[in-house]
Amino acid sequence: MAQINRINPQQLLRNTAHRPFPIPQNRSWIMAQSWQKLLFAHYRVDGDVIRPMIPAGLEIDTYNGEAWIGVVPFLMNNVHLRGIPPFPTTRKFPELNVRTYVKYGDKAGVWFFSLDAASILAVTVARLTFNLPYYYAKMSIETAQNTVHYKSQRQHPSASPANFDAQYTPTAPIQAYDPASLDRWLTDRYVLYSANRQGKLFIGHITHLPWQLQPARAVFEHNNMAEALSIPLLDTVPLLHYVEHIDVIAWAIQAIS
Repeated sequence: MAQINRINPQQLLRNTAHRPFPIPQNRSWIMAQSWQKLLFAHYRVDGDVIRPMIPAGLEIDTYNGEAWIGVVPFLMNNVHLRGIPPFPTTRKFPELNVRTYVKYGDKAGVWFFSLDAASILAVTVARLTFNLPYYYAKMSIETAQNTVHYKSQRQHPSASPANFDAQYTPTAPIQAYDPASLDRWLTDRYVLYSANRQGKLFIGHITHLPWQLQPARAVFEHNNMAEALSIPLLDTVPLLHYVEHIDVIAWAIQAIS
């Protein structure tokens, strides 16, 4: 894999005109990371099915009345806390998340049903600090020419079995999608929501430059990530986008009063 330049947080903080709301004020970001070889695989779902799986304080966000779920495999790289060199076991690892889209007030964001990662330390820390449902998985990423072969097999104790095996590749150059398009609606998200065991809601902010989205194709040998959550998918063929690389900085989560 090609060497990636170091993350430039000041560039991310200066370039925010594309965001729907400002970055956090009077608080410093705490973590930087790069997302690479990323696939967005989006499927329509029945909003009534996922409603009980999301805290009552959050509204399910829909596009033309339809709810969506995303299965998103990628490589986490350059992962480090602000001012601290990366730890060897958490600097670079595959991650695969299953997400849907929610709103709280005027901030549309992401709700994660599951996040599988190949770093035990990263899984442990993320569970404790972000209240997110991370699971340890045995994972691999292989790239041949423009095709990514991504495999994941969940190994986490007492977790539902979940496996993913797919090959995906971009099929066209980076596209300038209309801001009102479904493509942008699914991906332009700058907050995540989570809840602790007592049900208290939290919000976490991120920022990055505009997505460099490319249309993609994929062959799924196995994908039961939604099935593991008992979420039936309404589409047999997902809407696919590919992103080669994007740098991200993140803020600590805050309780929603």
